[in-house]
Amino acid sequence: MIRSIHESPLYSIVNPTSIAFFGASNTFMRMGSIMLSSVQALGYEGKIFPIHPSEKEVRGLTAYASILDVPEIPDLAIIVLPTEIVCRTLDDCGKKGIRHAIVVSGGFREAGPEGAKLQKELESIARRHGIRFLGPNCLGVANPHIKLNPTPIKAEGPAGFVGLASQSGSFITQMFNYLHRHGMGFSAALSVGNEASIDIVDCLEYLGACPNTKVITLYIEGINRGDKFVEAAKAIALHKPIVALYVGGSEAGKKAGLSHTGSLSGPNEIYDGIFKQCGIIRAQTLTELFDYALALGTLPPPKGNGVVIQTHSGGPGATAADACGRSGLTLPRLSQETAERLKPLIPKTASTANPVDMTFSKNHSEDYFNIPDILLQDDQVDMLLAYFVSPSLFIERILLEMGIEEDLIPAESDKLISDYADKFFSLTRLHPDKPIVGFTYRSLQEKMARTLLNRGIPVYQDPERAARSMAAVKAYYKRRDEIKSDATG
Repeated sequence: MIRSIHESPLYSIVNPTSIAFFGASNTFMRMGSIMLSSVQALGYEGKIFPIHPSEKEVRGLTAYASILDVPEIPDLAIIVLPTEIVCRTLDDCGKKGIRHAIVVSGGFREAGPEGAKLQKELESIARRHGIRFLGPNCLGVANPHIKLNPTPIKAEGPAGFVGLASQSGSFITQMFNYLHRHGMGFSAALSVGNEASIDIVDCLEYLGACPNTKVITLYIEGINRGDKFVEAAKAIALHKPIVALYVGGSEAGKKAGLSHTGSLSGPNEIYDGIFKQCGIIRAQTLTELFDYALALGTLPPPKGNGVVIQTHSGGPGATAADACGRSGLTLPRLSQETAERLKPLIPKTASTANPVDMTFSKNHSEDYFNIPDILLQDDQVDMLLAYFVSPSLFIERILLEMGIEEDLIPAESDKLISDYADKFFSLTRLHPDKPIVGFTYRSLQEKMARTLLNRGIPVYQDPERAARSMAAVKAYYKRRDEIKSDATG
């Protein structure tokens, strides 16, 4: 295990102050050019030295015919070149004094015996010069916290708390938009490709030490250093949640992984055992991977399994109750005191059982503070799951009836929704030991859901996803406590 993030071979790769870029040109529709444009688009503030045999300037930057001509030693080399010249290029980088690289180019081990032979040569060159590199056959890294994104797709949204180590390069570039829409962002994203020099274990250790990473997510097709993986994951899971998606357990997954990065996979049962032993939460889908990350990165440890559901519609409440039951969560009976305190705030048609079904809202302001506050004060309640219908649908009508001028209604509606969201978020401070989660069937981009997500309240697009995520949080803290107990016992 590394003691400091600066000890990691990934530190200069994820946090370079200068980059030598091979493969970019003034012809835009080339992978290297597209990747360099992404670096520029996010506003990377370090130095960039394009290397091109004939162009004097590439995308507005002074270009150099050889890495040996660059006036300083860059922290990092990014190589996006034809396979046959990659080894020679890495050798030149070594002669220059560069000790960290990303080899994006494919055509190595994953391409068969000839590619495997080339990869061995690449590894030999790297060892001779003391170079550590990501790849080959990868997309490298993204670190939004320093505005670094040398991947083909433009970064969206602010930097966040989700660390990703992936044996698929596409996930570190294609997930920017997805994470942003769901209220998250990358702290750092790492694509390992064929793992010729740096592997998934190195990435796990880096993310475990990364101060910007609250939750580590892993996309795994196969693990080479099993013992080291278990050792690192166990140590990290004591202070930081890890969620893993393993895709090599089925026959189809094994074949896909072998052709993708040349990874050898094992049976599902083995990986299930490894993950449980390490305190890792296993996701079955990519959606679950990031759903669990959202919950683990925003929610406190729950004391128990008891969930109270707040809804103003019977169907969504019943669906949520069923989802909680299937996820191993319970719906405790609320105390008589809680029921009595609710009665003045809810319609006579409402139910004070669990789910608490208000049937309609007497006062929207109370829906977002007074009512959930009462529910969270109940000693039997460990978590709250609230159903949201966009209040703007009703607020705009109310404002119109009040005589507010029509052109002022959108702004007034936004103010009220922001006020409701602030009140709901304040519950997290009043009840810091009770997870609060929302779900809706409407768009997460509507004002209420978006505002809550931006405040750090997880909101999901159906109750099943919400319930599974709440159960994942409970499972993580239970496993963490078991690891602590084993270590001290």
